[in-house]
Amino acid sequence: MTDAQVEEIKRHFGVVAEALRSDVRQIAEDHSVIGHELRQMRNEVREEFKEMRALMRLSFSQLDQRIRTLETDISTLKARMDRLEAHRA
Repeated sequence: MTDAQVEEIKRHFGVVAEALRSDVRQIAEDHSVIGHELRQMRNEVREEFKEMRALMRLSFSQLDQRIRTLETDISTLKARMDRLEAHRA
């Protein structure tokens, strides 16, 4: 192998190595961007989940209050019926 051939091989591998470095840099940058976007999405989902949970708590609280009111009304009506039936007897 001549010196010219060795230099040509070195130059060729230098070009290949630089291309690989460039590809690795691009992959690292893309990985960083994807990681950032994933963190953003995770935070958005977390916030939406918190909001949904708060709305559900409010809804359940309102439903619970309505049920308690109905139970109280039924108890009152039942007591009135018992008094009316006792009075009729």
